[in-house]
Amino acid sequence: MMTSIEESVRDIALRAQAASHAVGRASEKVRNQALFAMSASLRGNMADILAGNKVDMEAGKAAGMSSGLLDRLSLDEGRINAMADALESLAGLPDPLGRVLERREIEGDIELTRVSVPLGVVAMVYEARPNVTADAAGICLKSGNACVLRGGSQALNSNAAIVSALREAVVSAGLPADCVSFVDTADRAATDALMQLHGIVDVLIPRGGAGLIRHCIECSKVPVIETGTGNCHTYVHETADFDRAITILLNAKTQRVGVCNACESLLVDESIAADFLPKALRALAEAGVTIHGDAAARHAADLAGDAVLSRFVDATDDDWGREYLALEISVKTVSGVEGAIAHINRYGTRHSECIVADEAMQAGADAIEEFLAGVDAAAVYANASTRFTDGGCFGLGAEIGISTQKLHVRGPFALEALTTYKYQLRGSGQVRG
Repeated sequence: MMTSIEESVRDIALRAQAASHAVGRASEKVRNQALFAMSASLRGNMADILAGNKVDMEAGKAAGMSSGLLDRLSLDEGRINAMADALESLAGLPDPLGRVLERREIEGDIELTRVSVPLGVVAMVYEARPNVTADAAGICLKSGNACVLRGGSQALNSNAAIVSALREAVVSAGLPADCVSFVDTADRAATDALMQLHGIVDVLIPRGGAGLIRHCIECSKVPVIETGTGNCHTYVHETADFDRAITILLNAKTQRVGVCNACESLLVDESIAADFLPKALRALAEAGVTIHGDAAARHAADLAGDAVLSRFVDATDDDWGREYLALEISVKTVSGVEGAIAHINRYGTRHSECIVADEAMQAGADAIEEFLAGVDAAAVYANASTRFTDGGCFGLGAEIGISTQKLHVRGPFALEALTTYKYQLRGSGQVRG
């Protein structure tokens, strides 16, 4: 017998499934009108959204939530306007539906076409990031899908206010409110109930910490698109310009710490460690970063002075695979580009990785090509911050996540990844002999 939570979640998903048929058949014009209405509704309901977020922020602070998670949770007028802008940008993107992916004839002159269509019902399970609520709803609607949103309990009031504004908007555009559905309980049993709805929910996308993602992969009966944690590395090759390397490193580490594309580990060629590390560690310490370093980094910290030593701790093996989501970083020396690749492929999370090298020098150019080819990650950079791994930066519009798996979709994904295809065949009375 189902529990009340299981019954409630199933009912929400069934209503979303019914709504998915309507949104999947809606014209591009109607779907774009709904996106503009959703954007306007976020702006028009800003006071209610900020009020809900204030409640969540106060609860988060009282519960001792980390600064990185509080940053993810926090909303202000600028962030809400950015959410609204993202919805409008989605409306300007090409329609992902109805694209003819293939056209040919099969035996008997039957015309075969392969056409892009929606997945159906997309469930999102995520933590304290209320901006995901608007992004996911918009991407799902643009791609003709209904969504079931299960945000974290830390953002319950923020998400409820956002969903209320979005549902009001889609109805004004002539679509059913349930194409944007919301599981409005803090009980974690609701997540498990959602994961069991094979045949109702078409795909589940977890977005959050490693524990949440692992739980969904291990327990879900619904197909999962894995959005990974980000233990991202910046590797400084022996040919690197030190100033450029430090600029890239500081941006990747400190520009926004609570995101999955932030740098969590600095790797340095052992041949330049004595010269580069004191400068790099001093810059990190001045930015307020705690440094978890190996023996070479400890020696460099000694040379750099008390200001660095006060922020230095000896690294353990656990640090090499850790996603800090805070002003903390691991620092390790490696033996050349081969050593960097081996370390990253062992400890990385297949998210975003960077090499800094002098592309004008043959040794640097060779190292770049070896790194780009050898590192197993969704996005691999030469001389640019890992912070660019983002749907907006990649020209995809608002993203629904960053996939670290290899099947179906990899890296930042949005509209196209939420479509599948079907074959349409047109004949004139043919039968198979």
